[in-house]
Order: sequence, then C-alpha cells, then structure tokens
Amino acid sequence: MLPPMPVNRTAPLSLIAYAVLMAAMALLLSLAELQHYLTRGGHHAWEPFVWEFSSVALTAPLGLAVYRWHKALLGKPWLVQCLRHALGALAFMLIHVGGMFALRFAAYAFTDVRYEPGSALSVLGYEAGKDLVSYAGIVAVCHGLLHYFETQRLRVELAEARLARLAEQIQPHFLFNTLNLISSVMYEDVAKADRLVCELSTLLRHALDAQQKPLHSLDEELALVQPYLSLMQARFGERLGVEIDASSEALRCQVPSLLLISPVENAVKHDVATTSGPVLLRIRAAVEAGELRLSVENSGKAPERDSREGAVGMRNLRERVAAQYGERGQVRLAARPEGGSALSIVIPA
Repeated sequence: MLPPMPVNRTAPLSLIAYAVLMAAMALLLSLAELQHYLTRGGHHAWEPFVWEFSSVALTAPLGLAVYRWHKALLGKPWLVQCLRHALGALAFMLIHVGGMFALRFAAYAFTDVRYEPGSALSVLGYEAGKDLVSYAGIVAVCHGLLHYFETQRLRVELAEARLARLAEQIQPHFLFNTLNLISSVMYEDVAKADRLVCELSTLLRHALDAQQKPLHSLDEELALVQPYLSLMQARFGERLGVEIDASSEALRCQVPSLLLISPVENAVKHDVATTSGPVLLRIRAAVEAGELRLSVENSGKAPERDSREGAVGMRNLRERVAAQYGERGQVRLAARPEGGSALSIVIPA
C-alpha cells in the first residue's frame, strides 16, 4: 500500500487549481449543452448551466473521495479491489444522482419554470451508465496520479541516498590524503606533526558536523576550508599562498556540505606538492544573474593532461553537483593562460 503523501504548502494551491479546473469543465459542458438546448427550441438559456454545474458540483468532491478510496485499496488483493470498487461505483452513482437532482430542484424552486426530468427509474437508468463511466475514468486518473507521486517519491529518496553516499566518500578520501601529508613530516619535525594532528582533529570535528546537513551557507563551507589550508600552509610553508575573495551575497548562498574540500585538496596535491616554486591558491565566489560562481585557481604549472579529471575527488564533485542541481549545475577544470589551472563551479544562487 502506498504511504500517504506528506502535507506541504502546495496542497491549498492544488485544491484551488482543482476547483478552477472543475469550474472550467462545468462551463465548457454548459456551453456545449446550451447549443443543443437552443436547437431543440429551449426558451431559458440558464437551464443548461443549472444542469451541468449541479452535476460537476457533486462530481468534484466525489472525485476527491474516489482518490482516497482508490489510494486505500492499493496493495490489497485484486478481487478485493474489484469488489470494493463496485461498491464505490454504486455509492458514487447514488450520491451523485441524488445530490445533483436535489440541487436542480432547489434552483428551479426560485423560478416559475417547472423541472420535469421524468420518472425516478428512468432518470436513474439514464444517469447510471454515465456515472459508471465517470467513476472508471476518475479511478484511472487517480491511479496515474498515485503512480506519478510514488515515482517522484522514489526518485527523491534515490537522489538523497546517492548524495549521502557521495558525501561519505569525500571525507575518507580527504582524510587519507591529509594523513599521508602528515606522515611525510612525522620523522622530520615531531612538534610540527603534532600541531598538524591537532589541527586535523579540529577540522574533522567541523567536517563531521557539516556532514549531518546536506546544505549549508558558503560562509560555513569556507570555515571548513580555511583550517585545511592552514594545515597545508604549515606543511608547505612559503610555497603555498592563499587568497579568499567572496562577496557578502555569495557567503549567504546555500551550497552542498564539503563542496570545496575536494577541489582545494586536489589543487594542493596536484599543484603545490608537485611544484618546487611558490604557488598562489585563490578561492573566489560571486553571485551573477542568479548563479553562484565559485572558482579554485592556482598559479602552479598545470600538466598537459590534468590527471584530476579522472580522480575520485573530481568524479564525486561532478556527481554531487549533477545529482543536486541537474543541468543547472556545472563543473569545469581548465588550464589558465598565465599558468596553473582553474576549477569553476556554477550552481543556482
């Protein structure tokens, strides 16, 4: 059986849209019936509107009831569903016909026109066929809607699971590379290695807190990146320079947690660690035309074929951005004309 759809703010809007749709349907049916009415020599143009609007006025709430009824039957044995839908169709017909004619007689009571629909048996026989078709059509539409809602729910859950998996992969990848960097100085400078371990411990605490939230502000993301860069500056000394330029508007934007850790870590690993001279690493962030534009640039000597394109961190970065934003998210890695490389990330602001 399908779980109930969660209540959200779009529910009132959906009901309003449904009411407007049913009113439009009633108007369309009334205009069509008006043509037949006038062709048959009718003298009161308002009568077709009373007939059709009274019918739709009952069909609209009954349609919502059929939706709930069909939803409750999903998952039950096929025979049980058929029997209960037979009862539902009978109830639909009786309520629709009884309520519809009650509204019509009430409306005609305010006029001097007599309403003579015929005997109760003939009316019931005429309306029963139409109501059975209407009930079957409503059930078919409800089944399609429920299938669509369930598909959307599964897609959301799959996307969330995929994002969680990618986020979980980033942290150990980053951790292993950082531990390797620390191990490289462990026997050269014990005090320095001890400071690095303490800074790494602080960084990991912040990273674990961030991992509990799928999104946070860019300001919070940079609060994670800066301790990591402090670690790397302690490791490489004057060989690594850092500049961070982010507008106040960009700092307020929401970004996936741990979004920049991997690009920054890759820039250090592939450029700073492999370059003997000084390297300047720049992180820039700005909002343009409703998009948050992030860049991680370095002045190192970029190889002819950047190995980062196939690295785990880059692959995870691309997959996370694609899973979160679809075609609205972009990740590009390119060589800079003046030397080094530039990674750009564009996501909705």
